[in-house]
Amino acid sequence: MAGRWRTRLGILSAATVLASGLTACGGSSTASGTPTLNWYINPDNGGQQKIAEQCSAASNGAYDINVSILPSDAAAQREQLMRRLAGNDSSIDLMSLDPVFVPETSEAGFLAKVPADLQQQWSDGVVDGAVQGATWKDELVAAPFWANTQLLWYRKSVAQAAGLDMTKPVTWEQIIEAAKAQGTAIGVQGQRAESMTVWVNAMIASAGGKVIENPDAKGPDIRLGIDSDAGKAAAKVMQDITAAGVGGPGIDNRDEAATANLFQQGGAAFMVNWPFVYAQGKSAADEGTMDKAIFEDYGWTTYPEMTAGTESKPPLGGIDIGVSAFSEHQDQAFQAVSCIVSEQNQAAYMVSDGNPAALESVYDDPTVQEAYPMYDTIRTSLQAASPRPQTAYYNEVSQGIADRWQPVSSVSQDTPASSQEYITEVLRGEKLL
Repeated sequence: MAGRWRTRLGILSAATVLASGLTACGGSSTASGTPTLNWYINPDNGGQQKIAEQCSAASNGAYDINVSILPSDAAAQREQLMRRLAGNDSSIDLMSLDPVFVPETSEAGFLAKVPADLQQQWSDGVVDGAVQGATWKDELVAAPFWANTQLLWYRKSVAQAAGLDMTKPVTWEQIIEAAKAQGTAIGVQGQRAESMTVWVNAMIASAGGKVIENPDAKGPDIRLGIDSDAGKAAAKVMQDITAAGVGGPGIDNRDEAATANLFQQGGAAFMVNWPFVYAQGKSAADEGTMDKAIFEDYGWTTYPEMTAGTESKPPLGGIDIGVSAFSEHQDQAFQAVSCIVSEQNQAAYMVSDGNPAALESVYDDPTVQEAYPMYDTIRTSLQAASPRPQTAYYNEVSQGIADRWQPVSSVSQDTPASSQEYITEVLRGEKLL
């Protein structure tokens, strides 16, 4: 994760931003007096733009939503938003936030307080992991929109040949042994980036640990739980993958897209990844760039367990919608958010853009079930998912993990302790990232 520009609880002041040449912009209204709400979104396949248009029309003149697209990289999204928000930029009304940035944005005072009735409305019927990701200090501060999670994907023929019963949860140890026995690989994201933190956090959480023990604490007072039995269990999985030679080519440079391609092309028969891989594989099969028999061999189940019989804690991703504290149209912005995250829009967005809904009821929609036959596995995974460390200092923690747990082949039983020491020094201001 890049993070060379860091806001630490609002320390990045308006003066700093203005000195850098970024000036705050005011909100706007149409000629008819209808306020224009500026919604800063993460890049997608056009689904959020379509929702913006539909909600604008449905408002009957209460507001118009204008969409501005943020960079594709999560760290760059954070940097652009934080620079503007730190300058009290009133041109931001709505923002699509990665859940990991919700605590920092809220703690800095950049999010408008969500009315109590909307806190209830936006959390009712929402999968547990998504509610956790949109909550800071026991209060819902943003609206869960979609809530991604990783599954274990596999080639059914290979799993059968290895003697794995995929109707039951399997462990990392089992799939490592199966991949070695079948002469194949396991697709994991081993690059020095956010995806590494996703992997490490999921394994530590699945082993019963926490990356951060006291997430509400100020930086110097944060207690890390990386140097623990759970952290050592996570390191052992990486060591075992290296020792068995099942990491596959380019493991240290692979992100989610590269891992999906490796699986699709037959370079790996097992993979942990987000549900987008199904739509990608289906498109390739429909277009003739991949044999349909390969796509039909796709299987899926919940994230691997660290210990047999102990439920895994899969990665949680997604997007929450926040209202800016500096918006000049907060009442309309809250109305717009309620429209954006409606059941109808979440269902349509899941089908059009492949991003799983935060509302449980969406998974009962026949259209969603047809598009994503693994809908029930996704729902189950989301209920068990564990958010990445929720802290206003997430940038420092995440980049510290990515720096010290990579390359994968260098990970040892000393890695949890050395990474914890390094991150602690960064949080205390004794060392720079």
